[in-house]
Amino acid sequence: MKKIAIWGASGHAMVIVDILRLQEDFEVVGYLDDINSKRHGTMLQGLPIFGGREQLTRLRDMGVGHFIIGVGHCEARLELADQVKLLGFELASAVHPSAVIASDVLIKPGTVVAAGAVINPGCEIGENVIVNTSSSIDHECILGDGSHVSPGAHLAGRVVVGRATWVGLGASISDHITIGNGTIVGAGSVVVRDLPDNVVAYGNPARVRKSR
Repeated sequence: MKKIAIWGASGHAMVIVDILRLQEDFEVVGYLDDINSKRHGTMLQGLPIFGGREQLTRLRDMGVGHFIIGVGHCEARLELADQVKLLGFELASAVHPSAVIASDVLIKPGTVVAAGAVINPGCEIGENVIVNTSSSIDHECILGDGSHVSPGAHLAGRVVVGRATWVGLGASISDHITIGNGTIVGAGSVVVRDLPDNVVAYGNPARVRKSR
């Protein structure tokens, strides 16, 4: 099988490894962690945390050709993905077998679709997106690169989510809504109006509370 590594050693990275093991398309060799050097050389899910970014050349020499970025922070995920692509690695996607995905959905590289997620017809899912546990994306939605739809969040039809935008836990987005780039929608919010770029919005109905 093709060899893959995960950049990040967080809880989200653990979810990715579980999905990849269920898919059985890749051999997961281990993790990189730039955050906590004390974890270097330790094990997670039976796999080594090799070190930080200084280990990229070593991984390539080991025959690793693919990466998935296992960090939750949207902008960081995009930055790290650009770095591995520049070094010649390919981005892979991880889709849990229990996810329900319409046959015409476009899912770009680096994206993770977790257990119980539903993505309905006509959707376009960008690179390095997280469609998290038990979330739902209804028909003809567009999710920008690096966006994150958190567990239990629900998007109605024809919603546009911008680049590196985070839709919080259990949030609900009404149909035909556009959420700008780099915006954060708070947990449990109900979004019934468009939201601009680079703001934090929350509540029912969601209102812009501050700029980012």
